Amino acid sequence: MKKTILLTGSTGYLGSYLAKALVAKGHKLIILKRKNSSLLQIESIVQMITLYNIENLDYSIPFTAHGKIDAVIHTATCYGRNGETLSEIFEANTSFPLRLMDAAKAAGVGIFINSDTILDKYVNLYSLSKSQLLEWGKFFCMYNKMFFVNMRLEHFYGPGDTESKFTTHVINSCMRNVPELELTFGEQIRDFIYIDDVVSAYLIVLDKVKGFSDFFNEFDVGSGKALSIKKFVEKVHQITDSQTYLAFGRVPYRKGEVMSSHANIDPLVKLGWFCKTNLEEGLKLVIEGYKK
Repeated sequence: MKKTILLTGSTGYLGSYLAKALVAKGHKLIILKRKNSSLLQIESIVQMITLYNIENLDYSIPFTAHGKIDAVIHTATCYGRNGETLSEIFEANTSFPLRLMDAAKAAGVGIFINSDTILDKYVNLYSLSKSQLLEWGKFFCMYNKMFFVNMRLEHFYGPGDTESKFTTHVINSCMRNVPELELTFGEQIRDFIYIDDVVSAYLIVLDKVKGFSDFFNEFDVGSGKALSIKKFVEKVHQITDSQTYLAFGRVPYRKGEVMSSHANIDPLVKLGWFCKTNLEEGLKLVIEGYKK
């Protein structure tokens, strides 16, 4: 059934892929963005969507100007990688989505799908602010009878992702044959998932959420298969036939580092989802995109 969706973060990597997939499915899409955000990632669908700049926006307007909105999908985030202050990170990751929840509740929207991280809340300000939103979401759905779905994202990757992402940095460094790539010892266990499989997880949750028995639901979004960071880097190095020297152990582990993360995909599989792209296939798709 076609839905009207309000989406945040559409000018970012995950949000742009999700926006294009929602439009392709025939859903009506309303997007909230920052005034200065580039539309390059979604230029192919700009004429098919409605956009609002969030600066000085009355959040009730997007919810009342388009008839009934069926769901909010929140993918906007601030990682704190560009010198943002504590309050700016809190505003982007906690305060802003809470205002959206308030506006959604007032408009009778029944579904809020949140994008979360697998990181421990004390690893950095980003993970702390995301964990705070999760606690608010649990409370909010319990008292307001709104479905709050928390998507715990493992390490997703794909063509055209930003250089600040670990996966992209490793792939691009190996493709460019940089002389040396400084790394930790790489003992951390991680679950890597291709972007198209992440998007398909959101789509199936959106389709099935009204049938959930509880208002709060949480899904791990990963491939269900984990390997060490070292093996991941070595696989990239091998597939790219790179001459880059892999300097394992040069970078210390960050404080509070998660040493093992492995998605339990059983709840998603029960909804009918499955991961289509294995790691080697996904990496080859990224490398082909890089060459183009």
